[in-house]
Amino acid sequence: MAKTPGQSTKASAAPVLLSGGNPQIAKGDGDAPVQAYIAAMPGWKRGLGERLDALIQRNVPDVRKAVRWNSPFYGIEGQGWFVSFHVFTHYVKVTFFSGTSLRPIPPGGTAKSKDVRWIDIREDQFDEARMADWVKQAAALPGWIPQRPNTTEEKER
Repeated sequence: MAKTPGQSTKASAAPVLLSGGNPQIAKGDGDAPVQAYIAAMPGWKRGLGERLDALIQRNVPDVRKAVRWNSPFYGIEGQGWFVSFHVFTHYVKVTFFSGTSLRPIPPGGTAKSKDVRWIDIREDQFDEARMADWVKQAAALPGWIPQRPNTTEEKER
């Protein structure tokens, strides 16, 4: 059958799952792209994503949400991003951008990761009380504000 102009050749509009099962969701601001990401999370990870999102919303009512780099980001307007998560094959990585300032410090991190710390959550290993405490602490700290690439004009100065 011939394709007519504007007709998609895709059989489904379902998000593509990237390496490790991470959903490929277009960059976007607000709750809708975050909910699309969570809905596309495979298996038990979807339930964890729903719990994380609800926990963050409950503990930081004025939270700003977005999808960047195929991951949900949570922040405070004007203060930057404080937490994000990303799907891997056997776990969901929750990253705190000012993680070295949290108490206790989340376990994941390297010398190259500076202030960033993370925790890898495997199936049935979600400590909701600890996560809520970290989220509240992280939201009260200055967040991560990505640097915009320099424009050609700025480079010429």
